[in-house]
Amino acid sequence: MEPRFLLLADVAAELNVSDSQVYHMVRSGELPAIKIGGRGQWRVERAKLEAYIEQKYAETAAWVAENPLVNPEAD
Repeated sequence: MEPRFLLLADVAAELNVSDSQVYHMVRSGELPAIKIGGRGQWRVERAKLEAYIEQKYAETAAWVAENPLVNPEAD
């Protein structure tokens, strides 16, 4: 069974980005996360990460549709 909450380092590994990039995404509110424990360690819920990834797929698809690689009128 996969853990419900992930460390920022685990999120960074999943997204293949640096730990500092994930920290910035969390601190800016781009990626929902919670602080837990006495030292206020960040955790990202796996479901929130999956929703974030789906959102990025949708944003990318919209961007690709608005910015085609080739001009269809040139063909």
